[in-house]
Amino acid sequence: MVHGCLAHLLAAPPASGGNVDWSGLPIWSVIPFAVLLLAIAILPLTFGHWWEHNKNKLIVSLALGLPIGMFMFMEASARHVPLTLHDHPVFSALHEYAAFILLLFALFAISGGIYVRGTFAGTPTVNTGFLAVGALIASFVGTTGASMLLIRPLLRANAVRKKKVHVVVFFIFVVSNCGGLLTPLGDPPLFLGFLRGVPFGWTFNLWKEWALVNGALLVIFHFLDAWFFHREDVQDKSADLDEAVEKAREPFGIEGGANFLLLLGVVGVIYASGEYADRLPHFLQAWGQPLAMALLAVVSLKLTPKAIHLKNQFSFVPIVEVAALFIGIFLAMIPALKILNAKGPELGVTSARSFFWATGVLSSFLDNAPTYLTFASVAAGLKGLSPENLAKYLALGEEAVKILAAISCGAVMMGANTYIGNGPNFMVKAIAEQSGVKMPSFFGYMGWSIAVLIPLFAVITLVFF
Repeated sequence: MVHGCLAHLLAAPPASGGNVDWSGLPIWSVIPFAVLLLAIAILPLTFGHWWEHNKNKLIVSLALGLPIGMFMFMEASARHVPLTLHDHPVFSALHEYAAFILLLFALFAISGGIYVRGTFAGTPTVNTGFLAVGALIASFVGTTGASMLLIRPLLRANAVRKKKVHVVVFFIFVVSNCGGLLTPLGDPPLFLGFLRGVPFGWTFNLWKEWALVNGALLVIFHFLDAWFFHREDVQDKSADLDEAVEKAREPFGIEGGANFLLLLGVVGVIYASGEYADRLPHFLQAWGQPLAMALLAVVSLKLTPKAIHLKNQFSFVPIVEVAALFIGIFLAMIPALKILNAKGPELGVTSARSFFWATGVLSSFLDNAPTYLTFASVAAGLKGLSPENLAKYLALGEEAVKILAAISCGAVMMGANTYIGNGPNFMVKAIAEQSGVKMPSFFGYMGWSIAVLIPLFAVITLVFF
């Protein structure tokens, strides 16, 4: 019997559904989720030395996530929910976690095997070019992949600059967040939406929002960087930079180019897993994409010369940190999503504008991936639909499309408002500080985002929502 249940679970397709009534879940069941998200925000500020160890992150994550996973398992049993990925909330959450973390791992490993070689002068034009390239590739290699690929050469280019904090801040705005709006590969919220039925190419429809926010940020950055550049306390900035470039002259080039083929492999697997899933055996529908991501990551790690990893200062610490935190998040958020789906009409969030700002505000201080799912659940619940098949929600028409676009933009763009809004933000901050850049505090960074991003998001609201 156990063997039969396990076989059914492994072979079940990943699309979740089910008509189980979860409205009776107690409100207290969302407390561990809220506590976990608060811990992620507060512990780095209050117990920074203790929190920097990934083992302690995992302890906190599991201490809050496992009890809720067990609680939901018992609740599912009481409601006679079958032990399949199609219906069971715990197995569905664990499957989504596996797919989510293996995608990030693949992008992280493959981008870590690509070394951008060359000596660049950190002029406003060069710096703006770096950010523009990051905005273009973030949707295709992920905000994590693009950030890890470009932050180190950008820091090397600005090594002799005295005022460069703003360079890293805008890098987080553009490359680590807003650039990843166009595909499910770009940012974790969009990938979770893809896992719940949003077509792979649907996010390309957000190109106007992407172009406006990233174009505006690049223009603002270029003028701001030029202002700082011409006020640095050196007699001749251009000569100073040129001298530094000549001392460390290195021709432009890319090492580890085979990893670009693996990145194309990631894109191909993600696209195929959505567009051609119905043609695959049930086992491959459920597990083909995660297993393919793991394989691509392993191939990259095996093929990449150690010298490239050394040049990139490649380490598994950042991805282990994400894995440790998100296992608890995926388990703890199960009842929150179920309750929000059932009680969505009571929240008063009904218009595209309200969804944009509600999703964005929570994405700023919590994590933008579960926040996306939370408000997608609310939107689906308003129409009496399950949040686990968003394709049915999109099929409702123009209003539903506009609301899901608002949720997507709010989650991706406003993840840039704080260090904790999106995974790459803290990773970029840590790398910059290791390179000697004195990054602003949590609230100091918010000062930048309030001054630059919030007015821009107001414009986005007026134009699109």
